[in-house]
Amino acid sequence: MNKKIIFITGGARSGKSSFALAQALPVAGRKAYIATAEALDEEMAERIEEHKKQRGKEWDSYEEPLKIAGVMKKLSGNYAALILDCLTLWLSNLFMKTQRKGYGLQTIEMEIQELLDSLRQFKSSGSGDPGSGFCTLYIVSNEVGMGIVPDNETARKFRDMAGLLHQKIAEVSDEVFMMVAGIPMKLKG
Repeated sequence: MNKKIIFITGGARSGKSSFALAQALPVAGRKAYIATAEALDEEMAERIEEHKKQRGKEWDSYEEPLKIAGVMKKLSGNYAALILDCLTLWLSNLFMKTQRKGYGLQTIEMEIQELLDSLRQFKSSGSGDPGSGFCTLYIVSNEVGMGIVPDNETARKFRDMAGLLHQKIAEVSDEVFMMVAGIPMKLKG
């Protein structure tokens, strides 16, 4: 195997992103960060800037709210560590796009399948860096299915789709962690 996939989930502010960064920091070689968040308001812009500061300059950053499978394909073979943060924001972006354009859930399901295919096909770094020939992918996502049942159809569809997405990501992952109050709980691997 020339790659390892680590899925990190948990509630909001549970320490998911910090844990992914801490795990990836000692990896030798080039590092990339795919961010799915969009700065749609001032508060979100501040959050994004804070995340950038936490990463530091050793990370190549790619901001892509929708077509993350395409970014994964583009980056394949070039990095020793890659963080994809965050799947639920990505899914939310897809829901908003499909709502605006009148597309159905099939469009979202196709995007999810493209992501899964890109994860399976992802290649290790060929850069010659120490640790070359191996890539660790860290995938971060919010757990949204442990709260109350949403009061509207769109929110219930989102929650259900997020749950199914997480099951599929966990299935292809070598390790799965659930973050609770900053504490990683290993569920798989």
